[in-house]
Amino acid sequence: MCLAIPSKVIAIKGNMAVLETMGVQREASLDLMHEEVHVGDFVLLHVGFVMGKIDKQDALESLKLYAQMIEGVDV
Repeated sequence: MCLAIPSKVIAIKGNMAVLETMGVQREASLDLMHEEVHVGDFVLLHVGFVMGKIDKQDALESLKLYAQMIEGVDV
């Protein structure tokens, strides 16, 4: 099973987006996107590629649930 993680676009450099996910920044390719992506959009990140846009409210709710799952994991 694979997860696509909601991330916020904080910069765009050519065909790459700089994303912020739960406090971590990373670059991801926009090569698989068929629609325009803008700074401030929430997108789904999967193995280094932006796979699609996601509604801001849905993204924030998903991130909240991920944070709750992380809190419940014993390290």
